Amino acid sequence: MATCNISSLLPYVPNATKPWNRTRAQHLYRRLTYGASPTTITEALSQNPQELIDQLMDEAMAIAPTAAPSWAFKGKQEVEDEGLDFEETNQENLMEWRVRTVNDQSANGLQSLLTIFWHNHFVTQLSTYNCAHFVFEYYNMLQKHCLGNFKTFVNEIGLTSAMLMFLNGKDNKKNKPNENYARELYELFTLGENNGYTHADIVETSKALTGYNEGRYCEFVTYNPDTFNNAEKTIFGRTGNWNYNDVIDILFDEKPLEIAQFIVAKLYRFFVSPSESENIINELAIDFAKDFEIAPLLRKLFKSEHFFDDNAIGTLIKSPYDINLNFLKTISYELDDEKKLNLFWQSGAAGQSFYQPVDVAGWQGDYDWINTSTLTARWSFNDNLTWQLWDSETGDREKFRSFAKEASNNSKDVYTVVKNIVDTLLPRGLNTESDYAIATDIFMANVPENYFTDGTWNLDFESVPWQVVLLLQHIFRSPEFQLK
Repeated sequence: MATCNISSLLPYVPNATKPWNRTRAQHLYRRLTYGASPTTITEALSQNPQELIDQLMDEAMAIAPTAAPSWAFKGKQEVEDEGLDFEETNQENLMEWRVRTVNDQSANGLQSLLTIFWHNHFVTQLSTYNCAHFVFEYYNMLQKHCLGNFKTFVNEIGLTSAMLMFLNGKDNKKNKPNENYARELYELFTLGENNGYTHADIVETSKALTGYNEGRYCEFVTYNPDTFNNAEKTIFGRTGNWNYNDVIDILFDEKPLEIAQFIVAKLYRFFVSPSESENIINELAIDFAKDFEIAPLLRKLFKSEHFFDDNAIGTLIKSPYDINLNFLKTISYELDDEKKLNLFWQSGAAGQSFYQPVDVAGWQGDYDWINTSTLTARWSFNDNLTWQLWDSETGDREKFRSFAKEASNNSKDVYTVVKNIVDTLLPRGLNTESDYAIATDIFMANVPENYFTDGTWNLDFESVPWQVVLLLQHIFRSPEFQLK
């Protein structure tokens, strides 16, 4: 489907028709992070958008990969040598890492979004290997290369034990070939389905990828030269005794533009719109194919008038992590470890289980996020987060009052308060004035109407936290809340 967005890749310069306003600042933070508080958005409006994008990019590039836990490099045998039960220890480590993952998603801005993007590109499934140290190695690669060089990324991710186990690289031996990884390397990771390769290329590539077969259950997979196929192979018309590294070199030498177009289109759909602009993708792909550096590609896209066009705002359906973390970021609420683990499982129940995408092609996103079962789950997640805040023992009800004040600049006008809360949480606000009127009526419920006109009511009024809760429940169920 083609996009209605015809703006170019020229740098976005605010003007009368495309002002640098709250809507565009929120759009930027929703797309490059999981959102921001009203105070952060206000601060953003005092900055030049080009410089702000550089700041967000630089911050993401400066974040080091998450520190390795004590168990990160220990295989099953080493754990057992320490007198520990491996299965029990492994499950404890996986639980620890799930909490760490949610924490990173919440805290790491653009790096967190790119980590989940690349996880959904270079897919593995935990159920295949079920080893916490494999998860760490794989996750570390996602963080390490998410804004780096794509060719290097492809090379290194394919040698992680998680990938070698998931796509049967460990089973690919000279006398027992397995074509699975070779096929997905081309079809899903670099070129796209039926785009510039043949079955013969897959067969020959699988021979070049042999040798990575050493390693028992939950021991890191290593190279064994005795299982490598030493015969000549012909890949994309080039013949030689190619090995793993040769495959990557040949692929990027022979198919640079095809790779670039495939990857750019996927990034475009993730960050801009499910409806593609062929011209924009082709223009970006030409530059990307020169060196495959991810950061310059994204800087150019994010800084463009195309990215800030009205037709790009509110065009993406939120993922389960978007639904949860955008709300938390907007109201400035931090979860404890127990609640982070709950969020991990809740997101999985809504269709986005980290480390367990639905299949090798990953989550398809957009309308696939919503069906009759997941929609009600999406509503309930934010309801649950709201009730956690409302809890008299462990919550913070005054957070709702603080949010209302922050969003509306402590307005005394009830309509202004409601409109600002709504517009903070929805990318393009509500469609009609009657929709705002309904939201205002809900917010005013249970408070005498004359209080709003005679000066009795303001945001310090006792009932305000509960009024905000009622309004939030209404907003969560609006179609517009599903968008970012």
